[in-house]
Amino acid sequence: MPHINYQDKKIYYEVHGSGEPLVMLNGLMMSTMSWAMFLPELTKNNQVILLDFFDQGKSEQLDSTYQQDIQVEAVNAVVKSLGLTKIHLFGISYGGEIALQFALKYGDLVDKLILCNTTAWTSPWLADIGDGWKKSAQLADAQLFYSVSIPIIYSPNFYTKHATWMNERKELLKQVFTPAFLAAMCRLIESAEGFDVKDQLANITATTLIVGSDLDFVTPATEQLALHQAIFHSAYVEIKNCGHASMYEKPAEFTTILKGFLATSQAPKIVG
Repeated sequence: MPHINYQDKKIYYEVHGSGEPLVMLNGLMMSTMSWAMFLPELTKNNQVILLDFFDQGKSEQLDSTYQQDIQVEAVNAVVKSLGLTKIHLFGISYGGEIALQFALKYGDLVDKLILCNTTAWTSPWLADIGDGWKKSAQLADAQLFYSVSIPIIYSPNFYTKHATWMNERKELLKQVFTPAFLAAMCRLIESAEGFDVKDQLANITATTLIVGSDLDFVTPATEQLALHQAIFHSAYVEIKNCGHASMYEKPAEFTTILKGFLATSQAPKIVG
């Protein structure tokens, strides 16, 4: 399995396809495996680079608390190890927070930036949601953590309409939510507690697409609109009747939006 080291810690990554490089950054509970269903479409025109953050998937788990800047440097370490001088950068949720910080620090590397269900700060709303997730994770109770964290990620209609799929996913995730996974989840949540780049957004130079969902109860659409208003050369598109987990609720629409933006050579105009 391909790994590189950063500060003597292993970072797992994958490279798929060829073309202009697209680096995909995971949400909090995701891993490189989360993108498997999207790779056939996304690799038609792009080289897709996936990676697991520290405390995710096949990357190394850390043994103490940290700030998100270590994840930013993990991404940079992968980009440098692959010899990439220009990338398109995508991030969803927690991954979007890392993408924002990467674009601010390493802006010369970023051609196009895509932020999906992302916020520029850990608001009191998001902080309290995270606190509930963390406290349930600390109890090492997989069923409780599922009940506290997963329903709010989806829109109510989707959750109800796909009850069978959600129940199957519940049984799968209960196996995933081991004590080690939940301990790592606590560290990931804590790393985002002081996140705030609201005052730096005007410094982002990359052509940017911001994707929100009208039924996102974790990072509400108002947060994505605020990103659009503050980032020059940005466009905003809203996926309707969709919650925070937009890639799972509306996979076809999600993929079409990404591919369309990556294919254009002009600065975006506001849509949606």
